Amino acid sequence: MEYNFRAIEENWQKTWKENKVYQVKKDTGKPKCYVLDMFPYPSGSGLHVGHPLGYIASDIYSRYKRLKGFNVLHPMGYDSFGLPAEQYALETGQHPAVTTENNINNFRAQLEKIGFCYDWSREIRTSDPSYYKWTQSIFLDLFNSWYDRRISKARPIGELEATFEQEGTFGIASFFTEKKSFDAIEWAAFSKKEQEDILMDYRLSFSSYGEVNWCEALGTVLANDEVVNGFSERGGFPVVKKKMRQWYLRITEYADRLLQGLDKIEFTDSLKEQQKNWIGKSTGAEISFEVTSSALTTGDKKVLTVYTTRPDTIFGVDFMVIAPEHELVKQITTERQRTSIDDYLNYTKSRSDRERMAEVKQITGCFTGAFAINPFDGREIPVWIAEYVLIGYGTGAIMGVPCGDTRDFNFARFFDLPVTNIIGKHFNGTEANTTKEAILENSGFLTGTSMKEATELVVSKLEATGMGKRKVNFRMRDAGFSRQRYWGEPFPITWKDGSARALDKNELPLELPFVEEYGPGPEGEGPLANITEWTNLPDGSKRETSTMPGYAGSSWYFLRYMDPHNNAEFCSREASDYWNQVDLYIGGTEHAVGHLLYSRMWTKFLFDTGRISFDEPYKKLVNQGMITGKSFFVETYHAASADGRTAVLLSSAEKMLPVGPLDINGTVWTIDAESRQSSRLRYAHKYIDAVGRLAKSQIEKLFVEQPDQTIDLNSIIIYFNSKDLTETGEPFLSGTVVEKMSKSKYNVENPDDIVINYGADTFRMYEMFLGPIEMSKPWDTKGIEGVHRFLKKLWRLFFDEITGKVWNEQKAIAAELKVLHRCIRKIDDDTEKFSFNTAVSAFMVCINELTDLKCHKKEVLEKILILLAPYTPHITEELWHQLGNPGTILDAPFPEFEESHVIESSKEYPVSVNGKVRTTIHISLDASQQDVEVIVQNNDTIKKWLGEAAPKKIIYVKNKMINIVV
Repeated sequence: MEYNFRAIEENWQKTWKENKVYQVKKDTGKPKCYVLDMFPYPSGSGLHVGHPLGYIASDIYSRYKRLKGFNVLHPMGYDSFGLPAEQYALETGQHPAVTTENNINNFRAQLEKIGFCYDWSREIRTSDPSYYKWTQSIFLDLFNSWYDRRISKARPIGELEATFEQEGTFGIASFFTEKKSFDAIEWAAFSKKEQEDILMDYRLSFSSYGEVNWCEALGTVLANDEVVNGFSERGGFPVVKKKMRQWYLRITEYADRLLQGLDKIEFTDSLKEQQKNWIGKSTGAEISFEVTSSALTTGDKKVLTVYTTRPDTIFGVDFMVIAPEHELVKQITTERQRTSIDDYLNYTKSRSDRERMAEVKQITGCFTGAFAINPFDGREIPVWIAEYVLIGYGTGAIMGVPCGDTRDFNFARFFDLPVTNIIGKHFNGTEANTTKEAILENSGFLTGTSMKEATELVVSKLEATGMGKRKVNFRMRDAGFSRQRYWGEPFPITWKDGSARALDKNELPLELPFVEEYGPGPEGEGPLANITEWTNLPDGSKRETSTMPGYAGSSWYFLRYMDPHNNAEFCSREASDYWNQVDLYIGGTEHAVGHLLYSRMWTKFLFDTGRISFDEPYKKLVNQGMITGKSFFVETYHAASADGRTAVLLSSAEKMLPVGPLDINGTVWTIDAESRQSSRLRYAHKYIDAVGRLAKSQIEKLFVEQPDQTIDLNSIIIYFNSKDLTETGEPFLSGTVVEKMSKSKYNVENPDDIVINYGADTFRMYEMFLGPIEMSKPWDTKGIEGVHRFLKKLWRLFFDEITGKVWNEQKAIAAELKVLHRCIRKIDDDTEKFSFNTAVSAFMVCINELTDLKCHKKEVLEKILILLAPYTPHITEELWHQLGNPGTILDAPFPEFEESHVIESSKEYPVSVNGKVRTTIHISLDASQQDVEVIVQNNDTIKKWLGEAAPKKIIYVKNKMINIVV
């Protein structure tokens, strides 16, 4: 009876599905365990072998915890709204509803082939109206809430409005009361529109005008984490800064709680550090500087407010730098500097925040012509704008203290600005010194004071004179929450006379209208703006035309899995109290400062409003590493002929083509010198033939599938070998690089192919065998045969391919029980610690040892199957039933480790004669010196080495060695 993995896996996947083996219900008689994967967005390319890495790990852990007696919730769904799904639909000329449905079906089929224990009855899709009804509902709750800083908690906006009616802003502690205060009489005097505008400034989801990352090619606003070096992460399109009305989430109000919460969750130190840096809490002072400029009229007083963490350096300020987007720029720029400032503003519009902050070698800036007055000594300080100052951090302005800050020093030296030395010997004139230990010099009333003492003195004087105040600041900005796209959750908001009105919850879901074609709306609005019959309402109001971002549905999806069919609420309190936090969350580090922060904020808000009993969504997070692939390239050269035709020439790696005229079959081509070094065509490893060449037909196919952006699609393509320069030649590969596995890089492996050739169990075990789950590792199928042989060896302990059944019900001997219980201890420990690669190695050692012992005993093999079940569910389920067991192996109890079986009763000692090891002897651990002397002198090998000589001394070091001195 042979190991027919295809038939076995197909049969058990069908049986598990029919018998609903993985459906889970509330069971208070068992401890609960909630294991969750970061759900995928269903791309058209389907899964590659890198995607299941985390899924396999979570599946192993889920099965393991079920065997340990836990009631395990392990669901799966799809992050099916958002930019990736819409872009794929546009690229393929289909509707996103159609492509999303097809892609989900493909994803699910692939996942089912790998044998995951997902409870598919709980599947969710963020683009399903029955799901996004609750996303819209939670948004409305945020819209109808404000954050009370006195109690660090969200409260209903109605309570705030009642307070305004009775007391105004007296006693209110929030973000906005720092900027505007009023009493009850003033509140009553405000128009309805003015009152609505004030309330908007308090809401946790609010609409406001602000600088955003606008991508014209994608027709939408992008979050900071969706922009890389001035280009969109998806598609690589240019991104510029643009002022637009957007929806935001006031995540900044939760900044302190987000920091504090990191102390009670198990995230990696590096991920916690990323979140801390993104939140960026600091303490310092806000200082007000009066501005003078010829652009200002008499009596037109302008104040520049600066946030600084180093108020002690106030007398070392030699220039001010404000962000190019700062509102004062246009107001204070002098006529003489106007042209230069306008040119510089045009330059910075194309620069992303990341580029502007990361650039340290390139120094840019422009003088406004205005000056700020130092509040302590009246000194005039020139006001510049520079790209390295961002409007989103602090007040969008900094004090330039070149003697104490490297970037300020480089800026001052580049623009030949004076540098005031306030730190004495600590400043050598050639580089800044960031010391906080100096005794201040040239610092007015602070001269002779230590920098640490000076900080408090300055802050106290600022507050006493009204020139500034003590301030805690955060780098994190409120999260942009609207996208000018079609494929997303519609906002349950209408607009009339400039005010937003929330829909009643009984009007939800507000469904996305179905249209065959869509494009950007007018003046940067979303595509929904073009659907006037949906947007324009009978009462004269208009629906919001933006849609929510991809992270809207993913911020709370873990809760819906707990109660997916509840039509009355997003999740009952009974269900969330039972399942509580996610015990294990597995996903990539790329979500460190995006999804994970948003999800934590939404959870804290739902906790504030009493919907759930916990304020952190995930107890423990494991970041799976990346599986990388090998990418291949061939050199390409751009050329032109005398008759105006263009071409791309391909060469082998053996010879670089000359620059200049090249006669090919009677046509003279001139190669572009710049393209000679820079252009390469990426291709897939599957196109390489046995001798490492590319077939001409495959290259033609690749040019159609993946044209280089610099190549004209109508080019005449000429292929040749560098030796003979003929069209019939075939180019050899020119280079390889190991990088992230991605369809766009032509280096993906389809898991379906592996499953067909080796089986799902082999694939699962091999992915775990590649290395630690948290580490990145290259995909290489060289070792997969060894894993497959391991499963065949396991099978042969039960069945011989010729004679059939070989397992028996004989009693296990001590050696067999020792192998078994060593394996139990190792697998239990490694699986609990997510050390799956070492567990796979332990299984291989165990099966080899049982094979050597010729162990075919059910007493041992049955327990080995239970240990293996989380890793290789199909073969273990089959063999479990072949042993005559009823039900699924997952309902079996996890084997108990018994230490008595692994306690050693003897030890193999190396025995030396005059210091040289001559043999080894097994001796009881409780043997005495006299026992050892008798044993070694009666050993045949030792007798030979002793000959007629009597031992002078026998040295016995217990548990280590024996040495006979002759």
